[in-house]
Amino acid sequence: MAGKLKWRWKWMWIKNHSRRFNFSSGRSPSQMLSFSTLLSALLVLASQLALASVPRFFSSLSLVSMLPLAGFVFFATIVCARWLRRVAGVNASPPAFVLFNILFLWGVYIFVIRQAISSLLDAFLHAECSLLLFGLYRIFSSDPGIVPHESSFSAEAQCKDLPKFISSTESIPAFSRVRYCSKCKANIRGFDHHCPAFGNCIGQKNYRLFIILLTGFVIAESTYTMCSTKFITRSLNTIKIEAENPNALSLNMVISTMLFSVLQVLWQVVFLIWHIYCICFNIKTEEWINWNKYPEFLLMEQSHLGNSISFTNPYDKGFICNIKEFFRPTL
Repeated sequence: MAGKLKWRWKWMWIKNHSRRFNFSSGRSPSQMLSFSTLLSALLVLASQLALASVPRFFSSLSLVSMLPLAGFVFFATIVCARWLRRVAGVNASPPAFVLFNILFLWGVYIFVIRQAISSLLDAFLHAECSLLLFGLYRIFSSDPGIVPHESSFSAEAQCKDLPKFISSTESIPAFSRVRYCSKCKANIRGFDHHCPAFGNCIGQKNYRLFIILLTGFVIAESTYTMCSTKFITRSLNTIKIEAENPNALSLNMVISTMLFSVLQVLWQVVFLIWHIYCICFNIKTEEWINWNKYPEFLLMEQSHLGNSISFTNPYDKGFICNIKEFFRPTL
C-alpha cells in the first residue's frame, strides 16, 4: 500500500511540476529547432529499436503475423513519445522524423542488406533514396501558392454576400479556390491539406511535387521491402536465429525495418489512391471534407418534403480535362 502511494505521489508531482521541465521557456528559435531535431532523431531510434523487439521475442511467428504486432508496437511508441514531449514541452519535428527514418533505413541497407543485392538493384535503391531526400527538401521549402493576407480578398469577402462574391471572383486567377490554412495562418490557392510530414501546405504550386514524392516513397519502400526479403531468405537458409548470434541481431533489424516499410506502404498506397481520385474529379481533400462550408458546392433541391441541400462539384470538367488541369494548372 505504501509503495502504491509513493508512486502515485511521484506521478502527481511530475504532473503538477511539468512546467519546470519545459525546455521551451527562455529558448531561442535556433535552440528550439535543435531540441526538436534531436528529439526527432531519438524518437526514430526508439521506434526502430522497439520494432526490432518484435522479431527478437516473437521469432516463431511468420512475417505476416508479425505485421499487426509491429503496427501496435510502433503506435504505442509514438503515444509514449507524445506524452514525453508534453512533459518536456518540446515538440518533435515531423519532417525531421521522416528524414531520419529515411537515413536509418538507408544505413541498414548499406551496412547489412547490400551484400545480398545485385549491382543494378543496389544502384536503383541508392538513386531512390537520394531523390527522396532532394524531394523532401524541395517540398519543405516550396511555395504552395500563398495569397497575401493583405490582398483585397479577405476585405471584400467580409463586406459582400459570400455566394455572390465567390461567383464574381471565380474568373479572377488570384482568387480562384483560395482556402485558409489554420496551421500556417495563410490563404492558399488550390489548398488541398496541410501535410505535417513535409512541414508545408499542399496547394496549387506544389501539388504535383507532392504526388511525385508520395509515389517515390511508395516505390522506394517497396524496393527496400523486396531487398530485405532477399536478405532474410538467404540468411534464414544459412544461420540459426539465436540471441547470442551477431548475425541474428542484424537479421532482426532487417526484419523490423522491413515491417516498418510495409506498414508505411499500406497507408501511403491508400493515400495515393485517394489523391488520384481527387485529381480525376478535380476536388481537393479540404473541399471534400468541408464541402458544406463553401457555397459553390451546395446544391439546393426542392421537393414535396421541402428544401434539401446536396453536394455538387462545379470544378469537375470531365476526366480528361481534370487530368490536363492537374498537369497544367491555371495560374
